[in-house]
Amino acid sequence: MNKTVLITGAGSGIGEAMARVFASQGYSLLLTGPEKDFLEKAAQGCREPGVTVNVFPVDLEDLSSIDALAGFLDQQHIIPDIYVLNAGISQRAKAFESDFEVDRKIMNVNYFGHVYLVKRLKKMIREASEVKIAVVTSISGLFGFPMRSAYCASKHALFGFFESLDLENPNIRVTFLIPGRVNTQISKHAVLGDGQPYGKMDRGQAQGISADRCARIAVRAIQKGTRRKLIGGKELLMAYIHKYSLRLFFILAGKVSST
Repeated sequence: MNKTVLITGAGSGIGEAMARVFASQGYSLLLTGPEKDFLEKAAQGCREPGVTVNVFPVDLEDLSSIDALAGFLDQQHIIPDIYVLNAGISQRAKAFESDFEVDRKIMNVNYFGHVYLVKRLKKMIREASEVKIAVVTSISGLFGFPMRSAYCASKHALFGFFESLDLENPNIRVTFLIPGRVNTQISKHAVLGDGQPYGKMDRGQAQGISADRCARIAVRAIQKGTRRKLIGGKELLMAYIHKYSLRLFFILAGKVSST
């Protein structure tokens, strides 16, 4: 196949699961994330005959690490065909009870880091005949939700930027992957209002679909060029309720557990 996928946040959860799916189909991989040990472990699960797997630690808050990634791509002559922008952090705190630095951190990781990444690699993206960019957002990126103000804002922002990018560049096809509840560690790594880790598995998160199932659906959507793909269970109904009945949405959203 000789196609390469770059995945951010590939050391665990949805990113790691998507890496395994792509590897099983013969794609070569460049796995990025903040912790090299996790990336190396994820890479071990992707070793397939004929599949090249590279790992490169990247902290999306540190733009110099993105510069280093760009240098690595040039040095190794790696030109991704698919970019999976998956990395992100969530929160568990009310808006007025969150330090502004927490808002800044979430926006830097979830939004600005990915925007800087594609701008840093714009030359190779523009010169490619076809590029697929998969943006992992969230159902919370479609509306506001209690205890998620900065997280919702960062996911909202991704839609605005990357849909514009798609419209401006005929060689780019953007797929927005919109998960609901997926059984990953994201709630454990969420931050409280003071920036400390939440450290708990949400009950709703634990009852979500598996990361493997999410990954299989996501990869199919990318390959088909689907513009937006909702992934999850009955919680996805909230997206339609918000779209067609705001009054009902505001009644229900206040009653749904945020943890």
